[in-house]
Amino acid sequence: MRRIHLARLALLGLTFLGLVPLADAMCGYFRPIITDIKSPPVLQPSQIAFITWDPAQKTETVTVQPRFEGSAVDFGMVIPTPTQPKLHEMPRDFFKALGLVTQPKKRVFPESKLMPRMDMMFGGPEKAAPAGLGGGGGGRAPVEDVRTTVAVLEVGQVGNLDYKIITAGRADDLFKWLKDNKYSYDGDEATLNFYVQKKYFFTVMKIDTLQMKKNKDGTYTGDVTPTRFTFSSEQLVYPMRITQVSVKDKTDALFYVQAPHKIDLPGDMSYQFHWLTMLQHTENLFGQQDLVETNRNWLDSVRKNGQALMRRGGEIGFTFPLGQELPPNKAGIRPTSLQWAKMLTADDIKILSGDMPYSETAPDPDFGFTQPDLRDPQRATAIFKVIQARLQKAQKDRPRGYLVREASAEDLKSLSILKGHLQAGQVLTKFHRTFTRGEMNEDLVMVQAKAGDVEDRSEHDEMLRTFRGFGGPRFGPGGGGPALPRPGFRELDK
Repeated sequence: MRRIHLARLALLGLTFLGLVPLADAMCGYFRPIITDIKSPPVLQPSQIAFITWDPAQKTETVTVQPRFEGSAVDFGMVIPTPTQPKLHEMPRDFFKALGLVTQPKKRVFPESKLMPRMDMMFGGPEKAAPAGLGGGGGGRAPVEDVRTTVAVLEVGQVGNLDYKIITAGRADDLFKWLKDNKYSYDGDEATLNFYVQKKYFFTVMKIDTLQMKKNKDGTYTGDVTPTRFTFSSEQLVYPMRITQVSVKDKTDALFYVQAPHKIDLPGDMSYQFHWLTMLQHTENLFGQQDLVETNRNWLDSVRKNGQALMRRGGEIGFTFPLGQELPPNKAGIRPTSLQWAKMLTADDIKILSGDMPYSETAPDPDFGFTQPDLRDPQRATAIFKVIQARLQKAQKDRPRGYLVREASAEDLKSLSILKGHLQAGQVLTKFHRTFTRGEMNEDLVMVQAKAGDVEDRSEHDEMLRTFRGFGGPRFGPGGGGPALPRPGFRELDK
């Protein structure tokens, strides 16, 4: 029997500055018609996005790299935006470089391998965390059918992806256009109508699965080449509803947002429940002075001005066990986690070009000495005095330790990719959330990070001491760990 394959179209919702209340879905998909075989849907287990937001100019750029799984020979994405976007190809390793830049620094204290080990810097054993403070370009194309409300405004190519930018006055016209152009929509018309009524623009892009990894069972898994969309809008919005079509139970999302201020998710999706628990745990375990000044001030501000937030944390029922994956509450919802946050400085930008070191280096107190030097008891006594003096000097010079992170020389070459994209004076916020399908009925409006009316100016570019010895971006106060080639997603995709 002859099989007729029609391309699968995925509806991908990006972070937009649109006129939308809350988040619906990040991606939806279209199923290829195979006359004698029922094809499984293309799914989106995770996605990663870099967003910049200029509230004065009402301009947003979104670089997105969704991950797809499925068996379709080819498929596509539909990205809705509140205004007509401009498209640009981005480097393949863009998010790898972002992961390196936002790798938290680990506080390291010089240690001697020659002297008997002495825990000079750390306190007693770590204890369980409390429940927290609350518990391209292209030319114009004519309208293809004068009897339809669908208009093709632009046709072009970005990288190796062909795209069309279209509008539609009616959802049924859009549905028919997709079918006539060899796409069969796998979702409901209401999802299309949600964006048609908002007069959104739709960017349609076809994806070639030959660029992706083919699994033994014939299915494909892969990350689409990053593409940047630039458009204007009234709010910082990430369309989620359109993603719901392609999500089975849940989808993992990792956001990098660059803006004049720290960015958070609204309401119960806020990362503050997780972040404040981590700060409080560190304070309880090591004392308030173990926190940097901005974080001490933030914790004090929440105690004074964030009572409603604190109460809500207890009502939600989130818990944050040390070193374990953040568990869901009774409703099956997991808390959002803050991964990294910092106002970028001129020195941070110099790291991208190699004009500033990527990491500090802790001094070696054993420098110049070896194990054979200790065979002579008198010489050993003198050596231990020198090492002890070096350790004491390091403690005096850097009482909070040296901020260290690791990356290979080859990986560091990718940092230059970010030049021109990251800007000094802007705040870069990185956070992760697992969205359940039930949370994707509205579009997501991102907000300025606050507790009550108090702006959150805290920073998170070094591991808190509660992080020591554990790993994983979705973990509780004991969590932490180095950046991954696909930041935060290798562990998530297991």
